[in-house]
Amino acid sequence: MQAKETLFADLVQGRAQQFQVPLYQRTYSWTEKQLRQLWGDILEQAELLERGEKASTHFLGSVVLAPSPQNEATFPRWLVVDGQQRLTTLSLALAAIRDHIADGEPDEAERIDEEYLINKRKNGSDRFRLLPTQADRAQFAAYVRGPLSEQAADGAVAAAYGFFRRKLVEAADPAAPQDVLRIEEAITSRLTLVAVTAERADNVHRIFESLNNTGLKLSQADLLRNYLFMRLPTRGERIYETYWLPLQDSLSNDELEQLMWLQLVLDGDDRVRRQDLYAAQQQRFERGEVSEAEIESYIKELYRRGALFRRLLHPDEEPNAAVRAHLYHLDTWQAQVTYPALMLLLDRRERGDLNSADTARAMSYIESFLVRRMMCRVPTNNLNRIFQAVPGQLPLDMPVADGLHQLLSAENRFWPDDDELREKVRTAPFYKFGRGHQRKLVLQRLEESYEHPEPVDFATAQLTIEHVMPQSPGDEWLRMLSEGVVAGETAEDLHSRLQHTLGNLTLTAVNAELSNHPFERKQGLLQGSHLEMNRRIAATERWGADEIRARADELADRALALWPAPLRGVGRAERSRDWNLAHQVLAALPHGTWTSYGDLAAFIGSGAQAVGNHLANTPGVANAYRVLTSEGKVSDGFRWTPQDVGGDVRARLSADGVRFTANRAADPAQRLSADELASLVGEADGEEDAAQRAPESQGEETRADRFYAQLVAENSDERRFFRRLAAHDSPETVDAIRALFAHWEELGGSIHWVGNDTMSSAFLTLGETIASGRLISPMSLMPGGGWAGWAHVDCQILAAHKPFTDHALRTEFLKRLNELEGVDLQERKPGPDPRFQLSVLEKDRNRGLLVETLTWFRDRWESRGTDCGGPG
Repeated sequence: MQAKETLFADLVQGRAQQFQVPLYQRTYSWTEKQLRQLWGDILEQAELLERGEKASTHFLGSVVLAPSPQNEATFPRWLVVDGQQRLTTLSLALAAIRDHIADGEPDEAERIDEEYLINKRKNGSDRFRLLPTQADRAQFAAYVRGPLSEQAADGAVAAAYGFFRRKLVEAADPAAPQDVLRIEEAITSRLTLVAVTAERADNVHRIFESLNNTGLKLSQADLLRNYLFMRLPTRGERIYETYWLPLQDSLSNDELEQLMWLQLVLDGDDRVRRQDLYAAQQQRFERGEVSEAEIESYIKELYRRGALFRRLLHPDEEPNAAVRAHLYHLDTWQAQVTYPALMLLLDRRERGDLNSADTARAMSYIESFLVRRMMCRVPTNNLNRIFQAVPGQLPLDMPVADGLHQLLSAENRFWPDDDELREKVRTAPFYKFGRGHQRKLVLQRLEESYEHPEPVDFATAQLTIEHVMPQSPGDEWLRMLSEGVVAGETAEDLHSRLQHTLGNLTLTAVNAELSNHPFERKQGLLQGSHLEMNRRIAATERWGADEIRARADELADRALALWPAPLRGVGRAERSRDWNLAHQVLAALPHGTWTSYGDLAAFIGSGAQAVGNHLANTPGVANAYRVLTSEGKVSDGFRWTPQDVGGDVRARLSADGVRFTANRAADPAQRLSADELASLVGEADGEEDAAQRAPESQGEETRADRFYAQLVAENSDERRFFRRLAAHDSPETVDAIRALFAHWEELGGSIHWVGNDTMSSAFLTLGETIASGRLISPMSLMPGGGWAGWAHVDCQILAAHKPFTDHALRTEFLKRLNELEGVDLQERKPGPDPRFQLSVLEKDRNRGLLVETLTWFRDRWESRGTDCGGPG
């Protein structure tokens, strides 16, 4: 290899030659950010030329070249191994200069064309000095042939050409004129490059890999594409045009990478991770001498499976209605972890191994497997391994659908049976399971099972999950519940146990109107609903414990019919799973907290007496002594197991930071409810996707410790927020804020808690993480410190995030908030944040209007486009 410093003019001028961007290269991708930086460097050099200064030239970067297989002695052709973005950008800038001066200085325009852009005496593709990769070739050639400024072309090439045309118009401003030919000279003679030229015997692919290892960030799909097309010297053009380019146009780069990974899994590699895709496929090819025919066969198969993969991403492309319905459900569930099994089914159907009816039946097993596990709170942390193993473990001695049914029913797969599902529907806090969109889909499927003659269009209906018996019950609700309590239980305990069960949940578009009202008022609203399940609730005379359990039994019957059961003979692990979950949450109790038997029972879907018996007879349960009665006292039946250290319970509690009141009861402010227990061991969204991507850089124990520490801190901040709120605002305001947070989470938002000993805030957030930059907050809520609390809208932060960089959208947001009675917000620069008192949310109408406004805000944020996630 040889390296030397050169100028753009020296590189491309002279005799006829061509620089070819290989098929394996990515398409042109410079954005306005890079273009603006380059343009600034060009203008700086042009100004130095204008003043006659001989300052040092500006270093632009490197270009790595290798002899093309099509090289001729009379017409040198070079492969651009690295540097295509720079060469393409400079060529487009010169084409823009040529077109800018064409009318006034035609001779200069012709000179630029012949010196830098074309080979005057060549025809066809040989006419272009730079030949981009095929995806960009037609558009680049059109701009080199002549001006296209009046055409509304899309793509990065068109955007770059348009950028330079606009900048040249600005440069010709009479108030600050700049010589366009000086700009041309700056491009061709003042921007230096280091040209690295490889010999014919050099391994170009190894050069490319080295460049990637030193900072050229390529995806696994990029690397594998490079590898494939570098090994197709004679067939590459045809294969690229016939298979690769259509495949690349139909899938994003991330989706293409996922398809490549799935192809490895379908071909029997059930352990490969996505981050190891390139190395794994390269190893398979290099086990023997790979031929062009073998690589072509691989790409053809990838192309065929690409059409099947698109049906997972876009279920509406599936022609069979039954299969399409299951794909829609799994897509709504966000069940990407099941893609290996789904691709196997579609692949086998296309090969004729099963028909569409059996494909739909097999998909119903997958859906049931996911839904039943979620409803019975089976951990999700091994789902990726279960489904990645399906292609390699599917029985060969039975039909595909039957084989999948048997495989998922295996004893170590934990697919809950009918008895377990029925019990969990009746007793478990469904509202705290899974993710919001999954809970909503379960209720949607249950509603659809009624087969109403005029069904609701769930795609357009703005439905959220409603607690019929509210989360914050008034005296009337508690009186109704008191009729169903058993000995040793209070109405509050019963409410805690039943409020989140499936029997007490429904879907509605009038969540704000229903609020915490008595059942009689809710009946009227539910009676007018278009949902059959709501009309059935409205037809019930009262809504107490018996009615909730009866509805749970009815929904359980429908769930058993909707989601098929595993094959019989599967060993049940329900009890050990539930108690393991109880042990897990007790071990995670933060310092200075306690919980009650009723809270722990409500968390796992059991009974307080059963919890007490288990803790009394199970040795080694961490923090078992921190489970007290609902009054905060040590149970009369508590005893240490022989294996425990023992000692005075109150002394142990005090050592753990638990305070006691004057009547010797544990401080109720330190008690963790069932909901707060759930937050300690809540399942993290995106766990399975992360499992495929995250490198094994740290042990499970370290990850778990950090996870629990983070949750404990967040939970502590939440308790601090509500304690401070309750100290300075009315109970009605506290209830209103809790209801608002529940509505916000139903909309797909999150609550980010910030606080210390002197202040506390809750930020309503949308997006990914704070570190990612793709996060936005419509408002923050702050309890007072001796005064009433306020809700703040930080307009300056909103103005830095698209689409709210648009002043009209921020104005519309404040206008909608001003519809709340007692709210008058104005955006001021500079000035304090617009804010309103939290107490205005005590009014049902105000809270309903705020939920509508937040829904509008979420919709604007979600429709902002894929390139607008971070700061503007």
